[in-house]
Amino acid sequence: MIQPFINRERELDFLNGKCAEDSSQVIVIYGKRRIGKTELIKKFIEDKEGVYILCTNDSVAENIKEMKEKFALLTGKDYFRNLDPSNFYELFRYLRDEMGNRKAIIAVDEFPYLIELNRGIVSVFQKICDEILAGSNISLIICGSSMGMMETEVLGYKSPLYGRRTGEWKVSPMQFKHMKHFFSAHDKADLFRFRAICGGVPFYLHKLDKTLTVEENIRDKILRKGEVLYNEPLFLLREEFREPKVYTLILKYLSLGYNKQGEISSVTGIEKGNLSKYLSVLQNLHFIEHILPLGKRKGGIYEINDQYFRFWFRFVYPNLSDLEIGLVDEVYSRISFQINSYYGKEFENFVIEQIKIKEILMPFYFSDVKRWWYKEEEIDIIVVSQETKEVLFGECKWKTLDKKDAVNVIKDLERKSEYVKWNNETRKEHFALFAKKVHDKESLRKDGYFVFDLDDM
Repeated sequence: MIQPFINRERELDFLNGKCAEDSSQVIVIYGKRRIGKTELIKKFIEDKEGVYILCTNDSVAENIKEMKEKFALLTGKDYFRNLDPSNFYELFRYLRDEMGNRKAIIAVDEFPYLIELNRGIVSVFQKICDEILAGSNISLIICGSSMGMMETEVLGYKSPLYGRRTGEWKVSPMQFKHMKHFFSAHDKADLFRFRAICGGVPFYLHKLDKTLTVEENIRDKILRKGEVLYNEPLFLLREEFREPKVYTLILKYLSLGYNKQGEISSVTGIEKGNLSKYLSVLQNLHFIEHILPLGKRKGGIYEINDQYFRFWFRFVYPNLSDLEIGLVDEVYSRISFQINSYYGKEFENFVIEQIKIKEILMPFYFSDVKRWWYKEEEIDIIVVSQETKEVLFGECKWKTLDKKDAVNVIKDLERKSEYVKWNNETRKEHFALFAKKVHDKESLRKDGYFVFDLDDM
């Protein structure tokens, strides 16, 4: 079934603007697997003269063969199929001679596979950019999903391609406001739940059934053996690691709340020195992130930075033995009591994201959005302006609150804010409540509080 192409207007505007310029372009597109890079590129070139080439890890020769086939289709010249160049440089030289001044777009996807086959391939493409594409009307799009390799081997300052690119775009998950295009019959609370499970990853969202409830989708599309989402995180880990066992173990315990390095070492049995290396690898590949509380430069916690990985490792992975033999209802019955607390934590992450992308407007121009914790005290969100010394303390509640409940939450937030050491003598304080639903919001706002619920997002 062909899935509809949803949104990505900003990305398409960027690509159209770059390729409308009167010069050859070298554009780098990167992002996590399943995020929609391939569909974006195909959508972009569908009404243009260009070709899409998907690299494989078979061999360099096989990739050259595929490129010859695509160049033959682009130019209408069969002789490309019979050419015998042993490298990409010669093949691009033939293409330029054939194209003359005609505009064309060559999109090379999964470029990291070529790098794995031949580390010198990046230097080859540097020469292609400098000696063949420069001065032509042929634009090159280099795309890849291996975040670490794209950021170091392609975008890094030590890369031979550094300085050659004319544009780059990191493809991000779909924003919450676009979720309605996937699940038009569902209310905002359900849209949030779907996003808390799958993030804004189009591939995952398309695998859910828009006619089913959130709960039915969890049972039928995630917990059921044979479904695409059932084993997805393990598949992606095997794509990145030849031996993913240790990384899988770390992700499992991160999902269960063991977030500090000492805790992870203790529960996994991995010595701290080795653990630091594993955590660094997971960070470089964007599987996890390191979070520091406001005012601290060391310590902090580690978190999985992908919603579906967080959900899967918390609720699916620990129950694989039962799910393998079809005990879907039994597993769902066990995890259903924990899922609401999972939504609560995801609501915090969601609000932080909405603030950062300006979908929730702050009363001042901010420089950072952080969390804060100290001993038994914790504040979900702290928004600060280093310039004006303004600070907003925020509390998140995935529940429906009446005015009395809301005031109690804010009063406790005011109490906790006194422990936060940040420009205490000069700062201007604001207090905010973010909840699933808040009754009598306007009355609270008249009292000087910033109050938001899902209707405002």
